[in-house]
Amino acid sequence: MRITEAARRLGMSPRMLRYREALGLLPPVREQGAHRRFGPDELAAVAQGVELERRFDISPGELAFALRVLSEPAVAQAVRDLGLRIGRLQAPRRALDFEKEKALRLLGRAGPVRPAHGTGRADPAGRAGNHPPDRAQE
Repeated sequence: MRITEAARRLGMSPRMLRYREALGLLPPVREQGAHRRFGPDELAAVAQGVELERRFDISPGELAFALRVLSEPAVAQAVRDLGLRIGRLQAPRRALDFEKEKALRLLGRAGPVRPAHGTGRADPAGRAGNHPPDRAQE
């Protein structure tokens, strides 16, 4: 079917349908004569986009940008960086940090493990080196 009939079935104007096409919200199918023909798949795709816009209270432009973020890694990274900078996203925890925190919880320690003096190794009690306790402290 032609754009006028498709727009009528979708409950929108042909102009809105062309706008959605310009945003990349329609499957890229055209006839040889450069006229778009709408079949059941194209109508379903437009209807799905309209439903997403309603459900999440977004505009067609916002939906088009969301699709761009999902399809272009550089755009996704730039948006992620902005989200971190403005506090809308939290930085993902590195696996090593997670394992370190888990080990500390298992050891019953809340704070960081401090390196022992001179050995470069950690002393779970927080004492420096492998020296016996000072007699004056007993």
